[in-house]
Amino acid sequence: MDNLSDTLKKLKITAVDRTEDSLEGCLDCLLQALAQNNTETSEKMHGSGILQLFASLLTPQSSCTAKVANVIAEVAKNEFMRVPCVDAGLISPLVQLLNSKDQEVLLQTGRALGNICYDSHEGRSAVDQAGGAQIVIDHLRSLCSITDPANEKLLTVFCGMLMNYSNENDSLQAQLINMGVIPTLVKLLGIHCQNAALTEMCLVAFGNLAELESSKEQFASTNIAEELVKLFKKQIEHDKREMIFEVLAPLAENDAIKLQLVEAGLVECLLEIVQQKVDSDKEDDIAELKTGSDLMVLLLLGDESMQKLFEGGKGNVFQRVLSWIPSNNHQLQLAGALAIANFARNDGNCIHMVDNGIVEKLMDLLDRHVEDGNVTVQHAALSALRNLAIPVVNKAKMLSAGVTGAVLKFLKSEMPPVQFKLLGTLRMLIDAQAEAAEQLGKNVKLVERLVEWCEAKDHAGVMGESNRLLSALIRHSKSKDVIKTIVQSGGIKHLVTMATSEHVIMQNEALVALALIAALELGTAEKDLESAKLVQILHRLLADERSAPEIKYNSMVLICALMGSESLHKEVQDLAFLDVVSKLRSHENKSVAQQASLTEQRLAVES
Repeated sequence: MDNLSDTLKKLKITAVDRTEDSLEGCLDCLLQALAQNNTETSEKMHGSGILQLFASLLTPQSSCTAKVANVIAEVAKNEFMRVPCVDAGLISPLVQLLNSKDQEVLLQTGRALGNICYDSHEGRSAVDQAGGAQIVIDHLRSLCSITDPANEKLLTVFCGMLMNYSNENDSLQAQLINMGVIPTLVKLLGIHCQNAALTEMCLVAFGNLAELESSKEQFASTNIAEELVKLFKKQIEHDKREMIFEVLAPLAENDAIKLQLVEAGLVECLLEIVQQKVDSDKEDDIAELKTGSDLMVLLLLGDESMQKLFEGGKGNVFQRVLSWIPSNNHQLQLAGALAIANFARNDGNCIHMVDNGIVEKLMDLLDRHVEDGNVTVQHAALSALRNLAIPVVNKAKMLSAGVTGAVLKFLKSEMPPVQFKLLGTLRMLIDAQAEAAEQLGKNVKLVERLVEWCEAKDHAGVMGESNRLLSALIRHSKSKDVIKTIVQSGGIKHLVTMATSEHVIMQNEALVALALIAALELGTAEKDLESAKLVQILHRLLADERSAPEIKYNSMVLICALMGSESLHKEVQDLAFLDVVSKLRSHENKSVAQQASLTEQRLAVES
């Protein structure tokens, strides 16, 4: 270290004299000291104030320039040296050197700037102000096609520099995207796929940029999908495949890229991985199985990519995914059920799958998860059943297959996501199915659970679906017994509250159900309707200009139906409904205006 102090003194003198030979000797000594103990040497250099002199040594003419840049690259490996490098004014001359024709100068300059930018806001800012990124991107473009080792090393350093410059910084990443870095990097990957270090740099850069929404369109206009799949097929090592997965996942969120990946043959690779890893208990294999099957499900979220893989239900991919459902591997069961839910996004697919026995497979899967089951699998299987129940022709088939019984086994679940899907599945199944609606509506256990969930204020989704199912049981069954069960279980107040929902569709469903209650079982429900303040709510809905026409219409229908109850009739008279209703006779909606006339007559007669 005494030697180092001498070198630093000598360097200060030499820097002024500019004697190239002794300058080179000093720089060699410094590089040697840095190689032996980087941190201590850097601290000494910082203390000596030598960094300030380095700016004047970074000249294109000097034969020592590359070594000066190398010294800076080495000291900037230390976090505490990055801001001092910026403060010493080194960024501007370093960026000027990026215009050099000397390959070694470019290499060391790229390293120096990359290390100064690493995790350093000040470093990045200074490089940004000096315009360094554009020059580096231009170099990448012009050197892209040259495959000799020295050039590939330089390309790797430049990619690394851009990565350190923009890592986790959205605005700098956006700047690189606007400069057109994506097509250049994709081209690099295609040409240099044999070079492991450069490939790895490109992948990390893609991983960073792909998180940005604005990058997706640029990626979609390149052949990234093809290049990544080609690269993926060649990889045997888990870590390398993991790196490619990390780029594929964010890219596959874009529908256009999903389709490109499917066309490039990614799905076949994923199916192969699943087959290879399914029986392994090695941690890496389990992780890869999960990543592969998750990515497969993600590809099915795009309408075009999903339809391409469905191939009319005859496709190899669809058949393979079907075989995951009865497997003993939870991850595969989950991915299989989610994939079916994604395939079940149009009527044609749903009808085909139900006709070909998918419902029985899903019911068997649910059966295996009733006691202490896997919640994610329960949720996924119920999601699939709910989607399959949407087409009208499927409802009766699914009901006769016993789906309601399979679903009701999960009534005791305490998991909101499972509760939510269970409710949605039942609601889809009973739509326009009077017999099924009546059967479920007389099931006291179910109705009591629904009433309990109607109060699940922490879970708005569960609360909304419970209300909607209560209403659907009445609307589709039109059954007195169902209404009695709901009254006895305390469900009326929830239907009245539902009429004030912010969602018009829910308001409407509630009002129609309440009108049926008033028409079929007014005597039974009278007290509950009174204590829930239904009449006051209807007055508010009719008086509110923001209420949708169908809400006004159904509120008036309900008012007429309530006249059969003495106590409710009295409430209607006390609230001066005539004034509100007569105003609605001139409503722009013909049905509302017509119903207002009828209601006005009814109120006038009854008063």
